[in-house]
Amino acid sequence: MNIDLSGRVALVTGGSRGIGQAIATTLYGAGARVAICARDGARAQDAARALGGGDSARGYACDVGVAQQVEDTVASIERDFEKIDVLVNNAGITRDNLMFRIGEEDWEAVLDTNLKGTFLMSKHVARGMIKRRWGRIINITSVVGLTGNKGQANYSASKAGMIGLTKAVAKELASRNVLVNAVAPGYVDTELTRSISDQAKQALQAAIPLGRLGSGADIAGAVLFLASDFASYITGQVLVVDGGMVM
Repeated sequence: MNIDLSGRVALVTGGSRGIGQAIATTLYGAGARVAICARDGARAQDAARALGGGDSARGYACDVGVAQQVEDTVASIERDFEKIDVLVNNAGITRDNLMFRIGEEDWEAVLDTNLKGTFLMSKHVARGMIKRRWGRIINITSVVGLTGNKGQANYSASKAGMIGLTKAVAKELASRNVLVNAVAPGYVDTELTRSISDQAKQALQAAIPLGRLGSGADIAGAVLFLASDFASYITGQVLVVDGGMVM
């Protein structure tokens, strides 16, 4: 299956490292021009230059939880690239702790970035998609949004909220040929999981039928499929990419 995104413009939030960087790299490799957003604008620009820079890849500073920043950034990208065809809402943070130890600040920070940020980006990007009657919005949620996880009440709530948001917005935008889906990664080999002990990593792998952690490429491949015309009759769905952990 050869996927060609030539002529498409993709925006990846949180695209300067980890899963987001893998997604940006994969979409770019399929022919899309790519805009990368991150809180650290310099890092976003470095990631864009690593892809090719110039008119084909650009980096932007944006805190997706701040409405004015989102509105201004989307406007800048649409000026620079003329349109946004594919939006990947990947930006996310964790502030893990047991429920009784999660303060309001940590609750709000996680919900603002993960859930509110997805809402704001989708709201502003979808306007152009509706006018052109073509668009793909792909939200990177998590298996913990389906199962919950001890010590992650705030993160689990934000990711479950993203699933509900995906389904609601999919119903609103379907008549305009704007498809909205979610990808729910399981445990992926990133900077975060590399910091855990070997014993904890072995326990994680033992709970995964495929016997390994996922990779950024595994998640990016699912995003690429949903961004393509091969997924033109799919909307409002959650594609779980977890090695069989929650089946």
